[in-house]
Amino acid sequence: MKITVQRVQQILQGAGSKRILVVGDLMMDRFVYGSVSRISPEAPVPVVHVTHEKSMPGGACNVASNLLALGGKAAMAGVVGRDSVGEELKKQLGKAGVSLTAILENSTFPSCVKTRIVAERQQVVRVDREEYLNISDSEMAEFCKTIEQEIELADGVIIEDYGKGSVQQQVVDTVLAAAAQKGIPVGYDPKDDHILEMEGVSVVTPNRKEAFGSAGVTEGKPCDNPLEDEALREVGKVLSEKWKALHTLITLGPHGMLLLAQDEPARHIPTRAREVFDVSGAGDTVIATYVLALACGANYLEAAELSNFAAGVVVGKLGTATCTQQELFDYMTSHENNL
Repeated sequence: MKITVQRVQQILQGAGSKRILVVGDLMMDRFVYGSVSRISPEAPVPVVHVTHEKSMPGGACNVASNLLALGGKAAMAGVVGRDSVGEELKKQLGKAGVSLTAILENSTFPSCVKTRIVAERQQVVRVDREEYLNISDSEMAEFCKTIEQEIELADGVIIEDYGKGSVQQQVVDTVLAAAAQKGIPVGYDPKDDHILEMEGVSVVTPNRKEAFGSAGVTEGKPCDNPLEDEALREVGKVLSEKWKALHTLITLGPHGMLLLAQDEPARHIPTRAREVFDVSGAGDTVIATYVLALACGANYLEAAELSNFAAGVVVGKLGTATCTQQELFDYMTSHENNL
């Protein structure tokens, strides 16, 4: 382990004064929990006896939740429908302490909801209610102006693209220009089939599937050592030329992460996860931790190692999860003790 608990504590001690703007697709995550004891007589599907339900902000909102859990401040920029789901989203985010001044309402756009049916700790099915966001030129101009105003107050920006329409080229251009003028880092969590020009972005954090999809390369079987994975290295080169990011961090599940930097050798960061119950939202944790760490003064390698540990915490939880500072410190200490 290259980064120590003491160094992480030093980095995150300033998190409380750092405000990170999250720009992206807002959605509600609903979870319906229950048990299965029989198969339906109507079709060969399990019958779930519901025991309880819960709802929480998802999509780009989960990035904001991760920032708050790590001790930072968060502001959201996105669009919700003028409906009960949109109201519930804003209520939950506001109660958690997220700034809502850059969230716009649209009367023709239904707020996105993803409902997961979970039985015996296993997801049975997911039901999505969503539509692609189409807004007028005037609404887009208003949205971009609001983003510029928020960046004046920010110490970093995260663009969280779920491919639902909030992240468009005009939005990206606005973020990159305003952030460059202020000199703050910008992270981009991509959608593999959404092509955007990102020159000037500080870091891009695709998972392996997104990396291959964004590069237009057929994904093959991964190597145990990512530094020996020629296809992956080629994808990294393609993405470096495509996005022109200062750094590209490819998350590789059980194989850890691959950190690529311009004019520097690739670095492999082994996984820190011990148990994996659910990878839902792990990418949100990675980019939230990474950009917050940069805003707090960490270098890119420290930010990558720190986000790797945070991801190890959340994949050991069921459902969309976050990682607190104390959980991170405890997890790192436990990892040190078991080396």
